[in-house]
Amino acid sequence: MEVAFKSDVGQIRSHNEDNGGFIYNKEGLLLAIVADGMGGHQAGDVASLMTIEILSNKWRQTENLSTPTSIETWLNEAVTDVNAQIFEHAKKNPQCQGMGTTLVAVVCTKQFITYAHIGDSRAYLMNGETFIQKTIDHSLVNELVRSGQITELEAENHPRRNVLLRALGTEEMIKVDIETINWDEGSFLLLCSDGLSNKVTDDEMFQVIQKEASIDEKVTQLVTIANERGGEDNISIALVYHDGSETNGDVDDR
Repeated sequence: MEVAFKSDVGQIRSHNEDNGGFIYNKEGLLLAIVADGMGGHQAGDVASLMTIEILSNKWRQTENLSTPTSIETWLNEAVTDVNAQIFEHAKKNPQCQGMGTTLVAVVCTKQFITYAHIGDSRAYLMNGETFIQKTIDHSLVNELVRSGQITELEAENHPRRNVLLRALGTEEMIKVDIETINWDEGSFLLLCSDGLSNKVTDDEMFQVIQKEASIDEKVTQLVTIANERGGEDNISIALVYHDGSETNGDVDDR
């Protein structure tokens, strides 16, 4: 599989609260992660970095994970532990009170992908001519759209569009969305923070990803578009291409 990750501070903010990257376990199985921290300097960046470091360290030690059930169980237990550690860290450090982070983490095998998700960072799957958002935003605005109280057009400029209903580390107990789906050779998996999805439409993402270009060039172009449209938020993108090869290696691309 081919992978590319890029995190950009954007055009307005002074520091980057996003984090992410790719981590391989003992058997070369790939875990892709994007986390978008919240809580300001010395808080949001702490939460997202803690998430990546804890999950990375746990994942590097895993082996004998080959079925959807075993991977789903691992993700649920690992993310629950991350939540507990972030929540406890915030309690012990006043400067970090209220911090949290979104998370989309995906284990990629040749036959299927299993993702864990909380917040409004997203996972998209491009399979042939289809490009579909697989995660559901845990946001106030998305809930208003789903309940029919506002339209999708109204949601784009809603004053509370950044309010999350779920995030990692903000509460002692959390609910994580976990699902396994099949994917085929030639497919692309895109993970991103809302710094991308708030600026670039799904159709525009699809047009960039299907271009004849390297996987790194695709990611760079998406970041560039978001920045050209204001770049008010940090922008993070992880892109995985299923080229049919085994997932192996000992590389950490964070």
